[in-house]
Amino acid sequence: MTLGLPGTQGRRRIYLMRHGEVDYKFAGKGVPDPDAVELTEKGRRQAALMGEALADISFDFAGHTGLLRTKQTLNAALGGRPVPTEEIGALREIKTGHFADLTPERIEAEFVYGFETAHQPGACFAGGEEFAAFYRRIADATESLLARNDWTTALLVCHGGTNRAVLSWVTHGGPEGMASFEQDTGCLNVIDADVIDGEIIRRFVRTLNFTPYDPIKTGKYLTNMELYRLGRSG
Repeated sequence: MTLGLPGTQGRRRIYLMRHGEVDYKFAGKGVPDPDAVELTEKGRRQAALMGEALADISFDFAGHTGLLRTKQTLNAALGGRPVPTEEIGALREIKTGHFADLTPERIEAEFVYGFETAHQPGACFAGGEEFAAFYRRIADATESLLARNDWTTALLVCHGGTNRAVLSWVTHGGPEGMASFEQDTGCLNVIDADVIDGEIIRRFVRTLNFTPYDPIKTGKYLTNMELYRLGRSG
């Protein structure tokens, strides 16, 4: 039996969120363990507002990456609904190197605007994970998820870089395409894919970077990476 959205044959839908706002303090001393940061009060409000927007959606399962900020966002977005949840570690954020080893100029080039070099052979993100390997990791995880036959509608809460890679995969952009997708904190993307007998026939984006707290990006002119550089949260 092929599962599918109503009126379709094998069409799946992924509601892909970025976690809500956190405070890494990159322009200051920085937190001891960026992987352990929690949502700010603003981040919790962002996730709760998304929960209101998604209240009428029935999810077969919901996934997070195992990091606290994605779990907190997922819980708030589900609003206490009894949806099966699971950790998908392969969708974790791209790994950075040690910022202490980077000059301000290199932080600007390799962290703030690093995704612009993703198409270059051997290019890494701020001295960390290679872009090509990261893209392949996320693409493989997305394809494996779509190959499963136990769901039709899923909610995933991931990270800015992860979402860039998923969206670039959906649009056939490869590593180079990742630079084109800005992902605001607490945002939502809606992705559909037709899967027949485990084969992904087509995929497309229905909604991109939607934020219920600011649908038309009023006064938002800096990217999230630019805000982090300035010691401000997105």
